[in-house]
Amino acid sequence: MVSGLYTLDDLHQAIATQPERWRPLVLTNGCFDLLHAGHVRYLQSARALGRALVVGLNSDASVRQLKPAAPGYPPRPLIPAAERAEVLAALQAVDAVVIFPERRATRLIEVLRPDIYAKGGDYTPATLPEFPDVQACGGRVELIQVEVSASTSAIVERILAARPLAQA
Repeated sequence: MVSGLYTLDDLHQAIATQPERWRPLVLTNGCFDLLHAGHVRYLQSARALGRALVVGLNSDASVRQLKPAAPGYPPRPLIPAAERAEVLAALQAVDAVVIFPERRATRLIEVLRPDIYAKGGDYTPATLPEFPDVQACGGRVELIQVEVSASTSAIVERILAARPLAQA
């Protein structure tokens, strides 16, 4: 088993039995396919908001729902969930990783009841689907400004654009 990788039930139990280790709890979530410097800086900023950072990681099936394959592009995720979770769990800023099957993090929020829910600054309270869920659980939302303009989709596009040159 990968250190730092939990089931939702096991993590809920760990937080309940040792709140002093976990609270204030910061929760974030995403696909984290092809981890890049933007992800790392974002996670470091999120971790600085509390005592512990939990990353909800979209399962392979939920990534396919969120990011359907476009013509000429490889299907997502590029990296399987177990490997994405292992990489995330190895980061110093990350205290726990939970793979979840839903498109939205509502169940994670309801079960873990984070003190702080962090998302990227490209969201607003109006565009963040989980905003009402966090408020209902008594938490607050922190929107973290993007320091490195990078995206997995843009990385894939650059690789595909260079591919014909490599074959010539």
